[in-house]
Amino acid sequence: MTRFLVVPQWQGSPAPRAMLLVDGAEAIAGDLPRAATTRVEVPAEAGEELETGIRRFSALNRVAEAVGAALVTGDEPALVIGGDCGVALPAIAHAARTHTDLAVVWFDAHGDLHTPTTSPSGAFAGMALRAVVATSALPGGGAVAEDRTVLVGTRELDEPERAFLDTSAVRVVDADAAAEANALVDAVAATGAQAVYIHVDLDVLDPAVLAGVSRPVPFGLTLAQLTAAIGAVRSRFPLAGASLSGFAPASPAAAVDDLGTILRVVGALA
Repeated sequence: MTRFLVVPQWQGSPAPRAMLLVDGAEAIAGDLPRAATTRVEVPAEAGEELETGIRRFSALNRVAEAVGAALVTGDEPALVIGGDCGVALPAIAHAARTHTDLAVVWFDAHGDLHTPTTSPSGAFAGMALRAVVATSALPGGGAVAEDRTVLVGTRELDEPERAFLDTSAVRVVDADAAAEANALVDAVAATGAQAVYIHVDLDVLDPAVLAGVSRPVPFGLTLAQLTAAIGAVRSRFPLAGASLSGFAPASPAAAVDDLGTILRVVGALA
């Protein structure tokens, strides 16, 4: 059985109402099997930057260490439920330690490719994928090489992120190409990896499909396209781990409206 790790981290988000991510994580957790679900305690306080260029760094660091410790307690692949995208960094680092031939497949409407010096907000969620492929002040940085990384469904990039991708070995599969599941499988196969870690920020979906995200971007994937893409990758490569982030419902009623869609994604990842 897949084990679930619920991490209602909000400190990495740039959104004014970042704490809606806590509500989102708890709403998803309510539909997970209790016996297979563990919660990671997230500090209530925002945290301090501590001269890292990362807002709320001290809180993020505590959570990353706690996630890493929780993951080493079991052998089964884990699905980490955020929270913001920063929850994926320690989970990917754990998967990379147990699978040296790992590729990361990162579904996201945004690039998450900033550094502390290029980020306009200092929010770590916008740096999370860059931290995966480079060094980071947070635990787990640089766990996977650029040429083992596939960015999927991205529709909004800042200029520093575009500049990075122009010279980077990160593979990009845009939303139109991702609608054809085989295109994504081919991109992952081209990395030479033998196992995958899949991260899904729910804003990769079109806003007409899912309303409860902080920074919606039009022309995203349909639910069927996303689950088909995940299924195609999983049919070809063993899953070393996964994470799901970005659910920020505006109200309890809005959470109920979106949960059916989200649980379909959870089912595809689990």
